[in-house]
Amino acid sequence: MKRTFYYQDDLSNKFWTIEAKGTAYVASNGRVGAKARETVRTFASIDEANTEISKQIASKLKKGYVEGEPPEYTQPNWAEMTMTEDLFWRIIALFNWKKTGDDEAVMWPAVRALSSMSVDDIARFADIMTEKLFALDTEAHARHIGDHAYGKAGYFSVDWFLYVRCVVVANGQEYYNSVLAAPEEMPEDIEFEALLELAALAYEHKINEEFEHLSPLSYETFSNSAAWPSDDES
Repeated sequence: MKRTFYYQDDLSNKFWTIEAKGTAYVASNGRVGAKARETVRTFASIDEANTEISKQIASKLKKGYVEGEPPEYTQPNWAEMTMTEDLFWRIIALFNWKKTGDDEAVMWPAVRALSSMSVDDIARFADIMTEKLFALDTEAHARHIGDHAYGKAGYFSVDWFLYVRCVVVANGQEYYNSVLAAPEEMPEDIEFEALLELAALAYEHKINEEFEHLSPLSYETFSNSAAWPSDDES
């Protein structure tokens, strides 16, 4: 029996099917409404084929696929939305990490979505981003960023710590919440400074002017003074 699965989010509307054929399976996938790509794999026995089918299904479910026929899909109309924290994370989730190595290309789907919203919404996005970075600006988090961690022998760069915090936000709500609660889960020796320019890029794309918004909080290192109880780097 052929089993059908689908995945829908703000960027995707795709399907995947799999069907046992004796000692083989036939799988197909693609965008809903487009021509499917078909794959056939053959195994030494029916049991091996069924075991692999179960693995493939489990993998798809883990990635967020749902079994059944895909419902009607509507592209999000960002221009009609109002910026909230939930919407902030939806826009962050648009990052295209297949473009890793070209930061602006990674952020482009998010920039395009945000630029279709109002100027006030773009400013609110910048404020929420600053709030998230401010919350991570703690001594505890700074002690777990790798070679340049706070308190280690050597130079602690306030800029580098900011750029590492950007990595946490850029990787989405679930990861952010996990790291916020457990500073030892901070990423090490990696940065995503480009996040700081996302709102400005969206604003400039929208009205071709420089973004001059000032958020109530600051994301600069040591701004969250209550979270830095030590008087020295030890």
